[in-house]
Amino acid sequence: MENTEIERKFLIKELPKNLEKYKKIEMTQGYLNTNPVVRVRRENNDYFLTYKGSGLLSHSEYNLPLNKEAFKHLLSKCDGIIISKIRYKIPLENGLVAELDIFNGDLAALKLVEVEFESVDAANAFTPPAWFGEDVTTDKRYHNSYISMYGLLI
Repeated sequence: MENTEIERKFLIKELPKNLEKYKKIEMTQGYLNTNPVVRVRRENNDYFLTYKGSGLLSHSEYNLPLNKEAFKHLLSKCDGIIISKIRYKIPLENGLVAELDIFNGDLAALKLVEVEFESVDAANAFTPPAWFGEDVTTDKRYHNSYISMYGLLI
């Protein structure tokens, strides 16, 4: 299934309170390729193969379902760091959702939040809440595909 993903990405100034009340997704992902991005991901008990087109603020994205065995097989073929994180889905104003990623393992120092938008205009007009930090949308060092290859170079 293809869609166009329009998102902005931010560092975190401070974690929101009461994270346990929000929907939580445990994720594991690895990259078969980073240019173009070809990723396998586990989200709780769901598995996907994803192709992402080029672009930082806006890009095409195709998601194909996998079964657990196919995911494990493809994950073993991935290069670089296998990323493990917990994602919290936090409702914002105007029907938007903040996807807060808290990374595990060697990446535990990293916390990022993404917000997806219906249009580039909506993304550009967005005023982030106070708990959001620096906008790193256009900084490739904060893209998971880059982190999987080089680690934290921040």
